[in-house]
Amino acid sequence: MSGRKKIERNIEADHSHVCFKPCGVRKIYLEVIELREDEMEAIRLSDYEGLYQQECADKMGISRTTFARLIESARKKTADALLHSKALRIEKKETK
Repeated sequence: MSGRKKIERNIEADHSHVCFKPCGVRKIYLEVIELREDEMEAIRLSDYEGLYQQECADKMGISRTTFARLIESARKKTADALLHSKALRIEKKETK
């Protein structure tokens, strides 16, 4: 049994060539956290653009509750990378 069909999300920019890591440590020695492109877009809209959650959800074409889950996941992953010296890589969604 397959679940609900995933709603296509509007992503304004491709950030898949971006990776952040702690200074002075080679990437091969670091644990890497994958930030999905929709999570990156959620951070951009909410934290950088300063939009309210409903505005962000509307721009992404998703519900506000789905947006709230996305931004919570994105912030948790980002905090984990910063606090525990892990690399953070933006993952591009695979197209089928």
